[in-house]
Amino acid sequence: MSKSIPTIPHSLLVVLSALSTVFAFGQTAPAPPANAVQPAAAAPAQPAQNQNFQNSQPQNGQPQNGQATGNQEYTISRQVNEVDLVFAVTDKHGRFISDLKQSDFALLDDRKAPDRVYSFTQQTNLPLRVGIAIDTSTSIRTRFQFEQQASIEFLLQILKPKSDKAFVMGFDVTPDYKQDWTNNLDSLTAGVKALRPGGGTALFDAVYSACRDKLLDASRGQEPVRKAMILISDGDDNQSHAYLDDAIKECQRAETIVYTISTNTSPSRDRGDDILKKIADATGGRAFYPKRLEDMPISFQSIQDELRSQYALVYKPADFVANGAFRPIYLFCLDRRYVVSVRQGYFAPKQ
Repeated sequence: MSKSIPTIPHSLLVVLSALSTVFAFGQTAPAPPANAVQPAAAAPAQPAQNQNFQNSQPQNGQPQNGQATGNQEYTISRQVNEVDLVFAVTDKHGRFISDLKQSDFALLDDRKAPDRVYSFTQQTNLPLRVGIAIDTSTSIRTRFQFEQQASIEFLLQILKPKSDKAFVMGFDVTPDYKQDWTNNLDSLTAGVKALRPGGGTALFDAVYSACRDKLLDASRGQEPVRKAMILISDGDDNQSHAYLDDAIKECQRAETIVYTISTNTSPSRDRGDDILKKIADATGGRAFYPKRLEDMPISFQSIQDELRSQYALVYKPADFVANGAFRPIYLFCLDRRYVVSVRQGYFAPKQ
């Protein structure tokens, strides 16, 4: 599936281009000349207190927090001021680019260069925590059985029972959890088959609930995991108490990537498709629009390929304050032929 390169505001592009050598991974910022021109006040970037964007080298020769060892095993001791960032890179045709290095990227966290990078890994193989959320409202009744079968095939293909887990939920006016976290493929299959269509659509409530009740706590184990939600719906909402922004913010708090698959197979996009795109873009996922129901497995395959072809970055933000505020992220590839799919930001934990 082709993917257009997103438009970056001119003021941001000027700042990022001018400072790309400063923020590029593994490079050290040169001291600015005394007569250097400072960015305009309207520009989104601010000068960082520490513009040294190099990997931190441990004194004892052991891997830093969250850093992968040679055999791809992970150890972690999380601090409140560490950010785990997972992202994918594609070309203009949607093909995944998996051989890039730290120095190929530039990053701004809350308009500043990170203070320190602890680790950067390619094609990470972290354990997956995947939520399958299927719209069971009346509006998708005629497509429901096909969605069930495609979801089951996706779970059978992507889950590694020794390391991965998933849960299954349907939603109409209320979320309906048919299977809690498990690595048992038979139980997950039975959960999907147990879903029944009917009722209105409370999409935003369902997304909010899944992130708050399931995905927010999914990373509180002994090892880091990669969290994703697969949302299958036409995007129409007529029953939610939560707003779209509420659902997106809860996904960002849960650090969950959302992939959306539209069940609208009409020739034109509608409002529901735009809602699905907003959710996916804000969380670093992608929105898929199969033209036929028979094409839905292709969307699932693309999601599977992306989840196994991502980069992982652990870094310490500059001037971090544990105040619960939202911190925007700007991550881009220095080779402008490539597009980075990454969440738009995160909420700092409260002290």
